[in-house]
Amino acid sequence: MLEHFPFYLSLIIVIVLLIMLANKIKVAYPVLLVLGGLVICLIPGTPALKIDPELIFIIFLPPLLYEAAWSNSWKELWHWRRIISSFAFVVVFLTAISVALVANSFIPGFSLALGFLLGGIVSPPDAVSAAAILRFVKVPKRMSSILEGESLLNDASSLIIFRFAMLAVATGQFVWYEASLTFLWMVAGGVIIGLVTGFIFIKAHKRLPTDVNMDIILTLVAPYVMYMLAEEMHASGVLAVVSGGLFVSYHRHKFLTSSSRLRAENVWQSFVFLLNGLVFMLIGLDLPEIVAGLHEEGIDIYQATGYGLLITLVLVVGRMLAAYGALIATKIASYFITVADSNPGMKAPLVLGWTGMRGVVSLAAALSIPVALEDGTPFPQRNMILYITFIVILVTLVVQGLTLPLLIKKIKIADFNDHLPEEETEILLREELAKGSLEYLKMHHPDQLEKNVYIQKMAHRWEHHVHSEEDRILSRETKQLYITILEQQRQILIKKNKDEKRIDEEIIRKFLHKIDLEEEKLKHK
Repeated sequence: MLEHFPFYLSLIIVIVLLIMLANKIKVAYPVLLVLGGLVICLIPGTPALKIDPELIFIIFLPPLLYEAAWSNSWKELWHWRRIISSFAFVVVFLTAISVALVANSFIPGFSLALGFLLGGIVSPPDAVSAAAILRFVKVPKRMSSILEGESLLNDASSLIIFRFAMLAVATGQFVWYEASLTFLWMVAGGVIIGLVTGFIFIKAHKRLPTDVNMDIILTLVAPYVMYMLAEEMHASGVLAVVSGGLFVSYHRHKFLTSSSRLRAENVWQSFVFLLNGLVFMLIGLDLPEIVAGLHEEGIDIYQATGYGLLITLVLVVGRMLAAYGALIATKIASYFITVADSNPGMKAPLVLGWTGMRGVVSLAAALSIPVALEDGTPFPQRNMILYITFIVILVTLVVQGLTLPLLIKKIKIADFNDHLPEEETEILLREELAKGSLEYLKMHHPDQLEKNVYIQKMAHRWEHHVHSEEDRILSRETKQLYITILEQQRQILIKKNKDEKRIDEEIIRKFLHKIDLEEEKLKHK
């Protein structure tokens, strides 16, 4: 480790430079990082990296999932729950079946169990890749919400399939009723463990005498505890982190101070930025190990590449069919129940179907396949599965990743949005905050409103929606009153978010962030 430390340090610098280049040329950075890793591994003298899958599952996966859950909107998840659930569970399962049947029919030596194993590995699209691409193009809010929601859950469903397939390959049998009970426990147990652990961490934040640094450390520790505890109890660690992350995020304003929220946001952004950069670079750097495994078994690399392209085609076509199948199912369901969008159009499913880039979870799952079975015999087709997975990741990232922005711009999707327009929402929220703050002052602090000049000026600004940049020295009492009013404004926003479905939660969070900043400025005056 110490010997290669300069290499690892230079790798981080290369990651930063490649992401800068990606932003400059408006290309999704996962594409450049994977290609950069490929180029680096071909340079003579580059240290051979042997990636431990546990490193990705334990070190990388929990914080990436936790941050995604933290930044997701529970309201949006619930609003689009049907299509998110269908893509995260039903589509993943159908994709695994399709891959299993094709692999069993066309790849020599692939049983159905091995096909399901491969299907479980390559079935979940990568959320980071899609999010990085969508930064450069404008897509309807509904589409980004669906993609974000799907990404939270599809890793869990694919890894569950992967576990059952591993068991079938290792034992040569599959008992459906035992598998059904195990599946129920993995799902229910993962969710319960995540919620309970999240509840305990919230209580720890509230009851213990923590400061800002301690709060941030606890948020960094939480996803690892959730994941490892669930895995230790043979439940889904992914679902534990997702459910726990959503629960803690939903209650963030009850147990974290404004200072902790602002500092934690900055720390987590930098932390996740580094993790995402490393995992995509590692995909490219892992090519020599994967190719070496093929050569050891005497497998023709061109033939293996052909199998990889075949499986990639199955995944792309399968997701396209699923996207249009969801459109048909939505149209039929709209006659019987209320659906989120009864007329999604023909263009949106095309884009949704093309956002099937695979990523680090697929690679980690493939690498976690043991070299040998319990009886000592080599694990069948391990190197072929690894290479096919690599081809799937590379092709989907590069081809779909580079063409998705062009596709979105070309077809020009109509923006169906059942939220209020952003400008109208901001005006509405400002009026609500001004009204609520004035009512609070008049009801609880009429004497301050009558005597305190600064409070009178604040009331005047709220009453007439005028913003002043005036910075003056405040008395301790006035500061405390202002902080109390800011807390009242937070509660107004949180209640508005719960009660008003037409308001986009992203705008609510923007206002909450501004209130946190205002409170921090007050504390340092």
